[in-house]
Amino acid sequence: MGGGATGIGHATAEHLARAGHQVVITGRRVDALDAAVLRLKASTGADVHGLVNDVADPAAAQAAVDEVESRFGSLDVLVLNAGGPPPGRILDVGDEQWRAAFDLLLLGPLRLARLALPRMATAGFGRVVFVTSTAVRQPQPDLAASVVLRSAVTAAAKLLSREYADMGVTVNCVAPGATATDRRRQVLANRAEAAGRDYAEIEAHDAESIPAGRAGQPGEIGAAVAFLASEAASYVNGTVLAVDGGRTETI
Repeated sequence: MGGGATGIGHATAEHLARAGHQVVITGRRVDALDAAVLRLKASTGADVHGLVNDVADPAAAQAAVDEVESRFGSLDVLVLNAGGPPPGRILDVGDEQWRAAFDLLLLGPLRLARLALPRMATAGFGRVVFVTSTAVRQPQPDLAASVVLRSAVTAAAKLLSREYADMGVTVNCVAPGATATDRRRQVLANRAEAAGRDYAEIEAHDAESIPAGRAGQPGEIGAAVAFLASEAASYVNGTVLAVDGGRTETI
């Protein structure tokens, strides 16, 4: 479970733990990871472990898979979740920013999938869930790197879902809309500063554009991921599940 110390990743780990999974969460900061493990153990009573791991590091994928297999014997569910790159319009994103975002959002997750999927196929069971964004269907101009690379992730997930469909393995995407996380607060703060407007005004305007009238909670995203990771979702494959309060206008 990538990015498991905070936000959507942490909420997803909690849902998976409550569903009976043995959970390994990963992150780059030791202190945040240790605190998250303690919270998850206290709230769920489940077997939860933390692994300091940077998805953009080429050696990290093998280390993560080795750790899970050594501890639990198999890797049955892989949730690929990473924080978004810095906001910016498409022509304002520099080369180094593109490379960093590429490693974080696309290449890093694909390294993990490349290791995990053959193992799942051999075992005859597996669930891979990529956490993307509804911005792949309804692009937001100031989140260009996220839009472009998460769109590539969505395409990759579709290809993988077809390759492993007859082996007991499913590959899907959960696409969150506006969700009450630090990431959303930062994006809205940037928009407020750029427009010279009050943060509360920008936040209220954003909520008004959501049919549900509010941003989602991380746990609502986590519940969707946990469903796709379950036995009950065995015939759901190659799909993008939008969790956005009805905001996305495309079908």
